[in-house]
Amino acid sequence: MIFIGVCGAALGAAAYFALGFTPIEAGLLALVVVLGGVLIEERAARRRAFRRLETGVEEMGRLLATDARAGQVLSKRVNALADLEAGPRLDVVEADMSVLGTVVRQVAQAVSDLETAQAALAPPIPDTGDEPTVPQPPAIALEHVRRALDEGRLVHHARPVLTLPQRKVHAYELIARLELDGRLADPPEFMPVATAEGRVILRRIDLLGAHEAIRIARRARLAGEPVRLFLGLSVATLDDRPSLDQLLTLLAANRAVNTDIAFALEYRDWAALSRPETDALASLVQHGITLALRNATTLRLDFAALADKGVRTITTSARTFLRTPEALTDFHSSDINDYIKRFGVNLVVTGLEAESEILALLDDGVRIAQGPVLGATAPLRADLRDDGDDDLRRAATR
Repeated sequence: MIFIGVCGAALGAAAYFALGFTPIEAGLLALVVVLGGVLIEERAARRRAFRRLETGVEEMGRLLATDARAGQVLSKRVNALADLEAGPRLDVVEADMSVLGTVVRQVAQAVSDLETAQAALAPPIPDTGDEPTVPQPPAIALEHVRRALDEGRLVHHARPVLTLPQRKVHAYELIARLELDGRLADPPEFMPVATAEGRVILRRIDLLGAHEAIRIARRARLAGEPVRLFLGLSVATLDDRPSLDQLLTLLAANRAVNTDIAFALEYRDWAALSRPETDALASLVQHGITLALRNATTLRLDFAALADKGVRTITTSARTFLRTPEALTDFHSSDINDYIKRFGVNLVVTGLEAESEILALLDDGVRIAQGPVLGATAPLRADLRDDGDDDLRRAATR
């Protein structure tokens, strides 16, 4: 429209100056030119609009035709379904499923009877000591243990936990040993049972172990080689408020290294924890400590709930895991490790005694293990044992 107006004005000016038209004649010429251009443009615009409308009508007609054909096909299918007699056919399917269910139950019963008969005929498997057993009274008298603690003859050695197949150190498990008559007594020989006097000794051993773990973790941090440590913890410490407060005070003063320490509880103790003992564990976790469950007799657990409570490691026996995995879990043995790891929990298989067992674990996807074939219990490096700070140990032996 602007172009038409400019052209009309230009023709009027040309007629006035070049052809000698009067101003009125030049103005009329310009007006006629503008009106003519407007009429021509309007006609062209209407033609374009009509063409677009015709195109839209044709497209709508095609869509309606497609919908009509789809409706016809749907109508034919509905009519075909209406002509079917579904009732008798469903009755036949239901009868087949009932027969199949009966057959499956009979097969399951037959397999169960066969397994029972085989178990009755099979010779009993000798106990190798890998499975957790009912605690027995220690061979060393409680008075000798108390005297050894008073004299500072409790030492802590390390048992490595390695990653497979590289066999790199994943963590160390601190093992308390007593120096008696020129030899070292392992925990089963002296660790007290949960009597009144025994619980007092257990609390002292727990506190000594906590001091030693913090000492080692601190020295490792200073050396630029932080290590992860597993340290046993008894229920006797959890249900005694003064001992728990002393442990919490120690952890609060060494919060920087608490993340390197995991307190390990026996699974049977964990399953029997009372509400106050559970709250005591929660207070330890709040200080940065993680938890580990030792000698788990089942992996049918709520791992999400365990992870929320601070559990990051679960150990189980290699003997059970490799020979009778169905006693631990309903998963296939090659899937259980990946399932547990989804919740941020590591599965550690302990008690490995042969290289063939390592290969079997690798086939099952287990990547963390412990046992004599991977490394025996031995003293720590000298630079991690001695840091010149004996105040912690003296305080713990009181």
